[in-house]
Amino acid sequence: MRDVVKRFPGVIANDGVNLAVRTGEIHALLGENGAGKSTLMNLLFGLYNPDEGEILINGKSVHFHNTRQAVEAGLGMVHQHFMLIPRFTVAENVILGNEGPDSILDRAAASRRVAELATSYGLNVDPDAKVGDLPVSMRQRVEILRALYQGSRILILDEPTALLTPQEVDDLYVILRRLRVDGGTIIFITHKLREVANVSDRVTVIRRGKTIGTRVTSETTSQELAELMVGREVLLRVDRPPATPGETILDGEDLRCTGAHHQETLNVASIQLRRGEILGVCGVEGNGQSELVEVLSGLRKPDSGTLTIKGQDVLGENATGFRQAGVSYIPEDRHGRGLVLDFPLWENALLGNTERPEFTKRGWIRSGWIRELTSSLMARFDVRAPSASTPARSLSGGNQQKLIIARELQRDPDILLAIQPTRGLDVGAIEFVHRSLVETRDSGKAVLLLSFDLDEIMDLSDRIVVLSEGRIVGEFKGSTADRAQLGLLMGGRPSEPAMAAA
Repeated sequence: MRDVVKRFPGVIANDGVNLAVRTGEIHALLGENGAGKSTLMNLLFGLYNPDEGEILINGKSVHFHNTRQAVEAGLGMVHQHFMLIPRFTVAENVILGNEGPDSILDRAAASRRVAELATSYGLNVDPDAKVGDLPVSMRQRVEILRALYQGSRILILDEPTALLTPQEVDDLYVILRRLRVDGGTIIFITHKLREVANVSDRVTVIRRGKTIGTRVTSETTSQELAELMVGREVLLRVDRPPATPGETILDGEDLRCTGAHHQETLNVASIQLRRGEILGVCGVEGNGQSELVEVLSGLRKPDSGTLTIKGQDVLGENATGFRQAGVSYIPEDRHGRGLVLDFPLWENALLGNTERPEFTKRGWIRSGWIRELTSSLMARFDVRAPSASTPARSLSGGNQQKLIIARELQRDPDILLAIQPTRGLDVGAIEFVHRSLVETRDSGKAVLLLSFDLDEIMDLSDRIVVLSEGRIVGEFKGSTADRAQLGLLMGGRPSEPAMAAA
């Protein structure tokens, strides 16, 4: 990609970017939120057309007008949010759109072809399994398998480890290295510097729409890459003094929730939050985390159990009552629960705060004051947007997340529920969020941190609980937690040392 430029109204997303990826290498792509990484990959995959510059595949200049042309040229893309149909089998998802010219589909033959391809690349996926029944790691393999079935030799992976356990991440690395040995080329988008070091051959850093540089991974350091990303020195390790836990401020006992098909999604979970402590909750997605957070934030009433905040029973309260009791909530789904995308930023800063007297006066919203507050929060939290009147939809995902975090911390809560608070953030923003969580803890607040990033859990938590199949299956002091033991418990495969530690 040579001198690639892409403009949007009021924004130059890519400003003369250069990216050269070699055949048979794993190439990491790093950059801040809004640096232009996703736009660049969307240009490569035919979702956008560049305004200037040139794209060459195997030395030949190409002009993709749609993704079909990109696929025909040998490109494949695995998005962070999987593009699969849960009710279809693995084989049906893999061949979808590539069924062939015959009017009658030979499903048995298609399953055999998919099984042979899966075996040859060590993907180990049952072609006849329903995708909706598969764990996250297997669904990811289905996405990779579909790209390979389409003939992709250049594979773009967008944050591929976000929802995986440590063991599943290691398995993914094995698959990627095998693809590389077979001559495949992989572009690996990630904000995790540990992954760059573990799996990539070279890395290109983009900052503010421009190429900053390309490095051979073995010849650089995480510190150098972090500084290239944000343009300043970055503290990669969390500066976290020992905690001094105080009284229990939230106490949940024997909480149970039942799903739509009468299966128990949260099964006799008991949890306590203490002032001056960060409690980390780790586990693989779909093991009761969503139900637990919904109960603790007032969005769902459990089928049974007890829940008190500051000694008061809150099970009869709704989400507004929980917020008035001192609970702030950074949701995982920033679009569905964190923002109204068509609202300007200042109206999004108002969400959940309409009952607070400083936001209203005699029943009227203090819009001028809220605009000023939003502008100050944007400056403090580095939310990059033209003004407080900018629609939330026009911000990058990372800047949307920073706005939510700013709004929730501005409330000075007694309890902060931080769910995937750094998902999609760059290292500079992550440093800021981590420091904010520690400062919240040190001011005598209780913090619950739920993250699928095990490094984040281990770096920040004073106490860690593991959630599996709706149950809390282990508890560790943060300083004694072992990565392998936590990973085994998360995956439902406890070892004797793990159980002993728990």
